[in-house]
Amino acid sequence: MTQISIIGLDIAKSVFQFEAQDAQGAVVRTERLSRDKLLPAIKTIPATVVAMEACATAHYWARQIRDLGHEVRLLPPAYVKPFVQRNKTDARDAHAIAVAATRPDMPRVPVKSVAQQGARGLHTARDLLVGQRTQLINALRGHLAEFGLVGARGDAGAKAVIGFVEAGHPDIPRTLLAALRVLVRHWHEKVEAIAEIEAQIKAEAKADAVAQRLMTIPFVGPMIAHATRAAIGEGQQFDSARDYAAWLGLTPRTSASGQTRRTGRISKAGDQRLRRLYVLGATAALAKAKRHPDDMDPWLAELLKRRPARVAAVALAAKLARTVWAILTTGEAYDATRRRGQAGRLRPAAA
Repeated sequence: MTQISIIGLDIAKSVFQFEAQDAQGAVVRTERLSRDKLLPAIKTIPATVVAMEACATAHYWARQIRDLGHEVRLLPPAYVKPFVQRNKTDARDAHAIAVAATRPDMPRVPVKSVAQQGARGLHTARDLLVGQRTQLINALRGHLAEFGLVGARGDAGAKAVIGFVEAGHPDIPRTLLAALRVLVRHWHEKVEAIAEIEAQIKAEAKADAVAQRLMTIPFVGPMIAHATRAAIGEGQQFDSARDYAAWLGLTPRTSASGQTRRTGRISKAGDQRLRRLYVLGATAALAKAKRHPDDMDPWLAELLKRRPARVAAVALAAKLARTVWAILTTGEAYDATRRRGQAGRLRPAAA
């Protein structure tokens, strides 16, 4: 049998397509397998490289295949797409994965542990509940506005709207009141569930020594620290702090040709939930700086003179992400007294 050099594996929920290639890139075997036959088939193949896209369930299969003695390479799906030839099929996807994995400059996604995926799941579940809570309160606002009952924006307005329903306001039709009370009950359930998950996240962050170091950075709380650890682990997959900020989508797109270089919009690539947490942390820092302008970082003060507050918040989020990466990878604690470069740019010396 021809020695297999690499396997391209296209995974799905129940049907899996793999293509085996030799050292010269020639296809020596291709097969379509059901879920229960995948691992037994790979187990019969001598140790080799198995490449997959880093999509849903990929980390689970990567751990299973790695336990069989194979080397697993997870590839970003966006980097595999250019290798797909013409029409998309499972077989061509598997071929594209195998070809892309042989490129020496192809980025790889580290395989997440069970603990990391569990931690990530907490944030996914919380985001789902937060979205449902927002849907419920928006539905209540819409229904009550039809009868002239309007609450202000924010938490205070939400409580006022809920108060109208719980008190059985006379302007609410009796035929609708029972249904609105069901929505209110579900809203309270979502609030309690979110609080439970947030309490668990905070407890896990406080029990993690690395997360505790991250929380020494101003405006990095348990949510950001826990989410960062769950998403990137030790952060060694990034060569620099800027690479991490770019992966989060906090840096602008660039286009260069010859002597011409153009800077575009913020890319917003990468992990949407994690990026949002950094922007929210930066927004909180910006709000505090406006309340206490005398204590404002000179770098931030100059930025606010040139850019709108929202742009400044994203720039501050990128700076915050770089600091987090530096603390994460150097093993040092944050020290605000150590400055590097222009006054006001607080960075660890090892960044």
